[in-house]
Amino acid sequence: MTPFTVHLMRHGAVEGEGRLIGSSDVPSTREGDARCVAQGTALAFTRVVCSDLIRARRPAEALAAQRGVPLRIDPDWRELAFGAWEGCAPADLPPDALARFWADPDATPPPGGERWSALVARVGRALVRMEGDTLVIAHAGAMRAALASLFGFSATQCWTLDLPYGAVLSLRVWPGEPVGAQITGLAA
Repeated sequence: MTPFTVHLMRHGAVEGEGRLIGSSDVPSTREGDARCVAQGTALAFTRVVCSDLIRARRPAEALAAQRGVPLRIDPDWRELAFGAWEGCAPADLPPDALARFWADPDATPPPGGERWSALVARVGRALVRMEGDTLVIAHAGAMRAALASLFGFSATQCWTLDLPYGAVLSLRVWPGEPVGAQITGLAA
């Protein structure tokens, strides 16, 4: 099958930076949206896909309109759901529970939260549906889950990748089951 490019972009900065926002529908700042649009104008793509959360949707809508390309909103690209920890600053959480989560987010998810393997599985489903050169605007957790799905990276390996707001991770993808990929670029 013919390979294509997928650009994974993290949404723009949000108010309350540093909190575990997760699946809360918190908007990005105007400056954050503008940074994403500026980053996106330099990329080659024929379609845009985004998480259904407003912080990913707004810049995706702007870039799709600017290019005149189709936009698909896909909830499988949502951030990890942090359950009872949604909106909390890590400093306000029990340190031992937070350490267990970072060490093994599948075995010790936040109370009422999503397991790492569930995030990787849903992002993996989204990757299988990809076709053609695509810009995906999503979240740092979803971008890391894409790496876990495509390359078999562990959660620990994925957490080490710094993905600031507006970061773009470009991949060359070979469709099929399983999907294959090569990292071609990272821009912060």
